[in-house]
Amino acid sequence: MEIWKRNLIVLWVANFFVLGAMQQIMPFLPLFLQKDLGVSAEGNLHLWTGIIFGANFLTAFLFSPIWGNLADKIGRRVMILRSGLGMALITGAMGFVTSPEQLLILRLLNGMISGFIPASIALVSTNTPRERVGFALGVLQSGGVAGTILGPALGGLLADFIGFRNIFYVTGTSLFIGTLLVLFFVKEVNKPVRGKHQGEGFVKDFKKIMETKPLPALFGTGMLIQFSIISTMPIMAIYAENLLGHPQYVAFFAGLVIAATGVANMFASPFLGRLGDKVGSQHVLFYSLVAAVLFTLPHAFVTSIWQLILFRFLFGLSVGGLMPSVNALIRHFSPEGMESRTFGYANSATFIGNMAGPILGGWVADQFGAASVFIMATVVLLLNLFWVRLQVRDKMEKARLKTES
Repeated sequence: MEIWKRNLIVLWVANFFVLGAMQQIMPFLPLFLQKDLGVSAEGNLHLWTGIIFGANFLTAFLFSPIWGNLADKIGRRVMILRSGLGMALITGAMGFVTSPEQLLILRLLNGMISGFIPASIALVSTNTPRERVGFALGVLQSGGVAGTILGPALGGLLADFIGFRNIFYVTGTSLFIGTLLVLFFVKEVNKPVRGKHQGEGFVKDFKKIMETKPLPALFGTGMLIQFSIISTMPIMAIYAENLLGHPQYVAFFAGLVIAATGVANMFASPFLGRLGDKVGSQHVLFYSLVAAVLFTLPHAFVTSIWQLILFRFLFGLSVGGLMPSVNALIRHFSPEGMESRTFGYANSATFIGNMAGPILGGWVADQFGAASVFIMATVVLLLNLFWVRLQVRDKMEKARLKTES
């Protein structure tokens, strides 16, 4: 088997373990704060949920360029191992917290050393033939999404039987297993060459990357995509509970709602990634955003749990063509030898979306109700659609026609 294919398979499994582990507890964060840490609705439950959910991404935003720069010098595989081991230890420690403030501190530390998924994307994109990058990134995303399918459902079942606190220990163990898989089975072929493409410092590297079009536009696109997706996550469990109408098995149904998106995403990502390799990832990105707009708005008007599950599934189909297309385009336009640094800045942009989304989403839910968060997400996706049309797709088409003429 070709090395890039073996790496893809192993990293698919590792991403499955990592995201599956994280999804065992994060969708149920408001329930954990409410039932185990004593945060009530009067104590700004939604706001606390948004802050703790987004805290991880604040420090990840700050440190991602540093890890990206280091990866271009010593390798992407080392960055995966560093992140996996650190997250395993910190996540396990979350099971001992006794206050939301303690959980907030650990989430900040977790973001500081995180980067398992971004480093995996960088390794796959730099160790895969260029003509197969879109397909490979689509497959890689499907592995993480498969974890998000099992994670919420398993997390819901575990919550009902062993409690939320013990899930952190299970999560830490799963993260450690994913790290061991990378340690023993992943081989980085295109390692950084010592003394070559080492960069000229953060400022000059940043300037060179930002002057490479359409990279800045793609960074903004990734940020808005993540904002739209993540802004609804903290309120999903409570939203599902309200639609369900009774507290029995609420964790399981909340997990089922989230898993519906994952099922669709898992099957759509490889197909849309392969389609992007054939027709252009910019086109797949644009039409996936069209579908995301159409399927997000109805979330605000559903009247039953099954309607919510249906629209989460349809939304998941559209999500399968978003970030894999963005990452494929970033890989295509990255300056030679600066791929990880470019992904580092791209990840910082998405982390801004990950950070702002849940915080603003929690505030909007507190002020106007949970349904209004989906309306906000729809508006952001619609703005992103026009942004991609003007700054990415149209400009790439003009450049292509100019080259052919």
